[in-house]
Amino acid sequence: MAEEQTVDIAGIVDRYEGDPGMLIPMMQDVQAACGYLPQTELKELSNRLAVPLARIYSVATFYASFRLMPKGDHTIQLCMGTVCFLKGADKISQAIQEEFQLVPGGTSPDRRFTFSPVNCVGACALAPVMVVDGHYHGNLDVDGAIRLLGEIVQRDEAAREAQRKAAEKAAKKKKRGSKKS
Repeated sequence: MAEEQTVDIAGIVDRYEGDPGMLIPMMQDVQAACGYLPQTELKELSNRLAVPLARIYSVATFYASFRLMPKGDHTIQLCMGTVCFLKGADKISQAIQEEFQLVPGGTSPDRRFTFSPVNCVGACALAPVMVVDGHYHGNLDVDGAIRLLGEIVQRDEAAREAQRKAAEKAAKKKKRGSKKS
């Protein structure tokens, strides 16, 4: 799960010598640090540069590389093209939204998934198709889509638990080592 970070906006502005013409690189630095462009950081950037907040949001919404919302650990693209739609993509979309608290174009509250219904993924023969982290999953139904995403959740939780246990083990080993000294 991604954690929200605080960013040294003053440091970013100073790095570019406070030049409002360097707004885009400054915004890129903020996004690199936070994973997206948080409203509080954009307001501070606006104040420090004396650039209207509306201009900053105009830039942020013009360029597709900028995100105003945090991105999830996993991206879900669900094809909503004609063939996929006729084969039940709308029902899959509704089920995903309900099961994982998602809205189209949004990220789940736990920041695990970002959901993007798309017009076409070019795999009509596999309809309905969902692309998760760049991997195509075709001939899905509601149960299959929910099961697939549930497996991802289980893998994530198992990996986090393994990391937690490894960190505990390392801490115990370090503690034992410092007692011997």
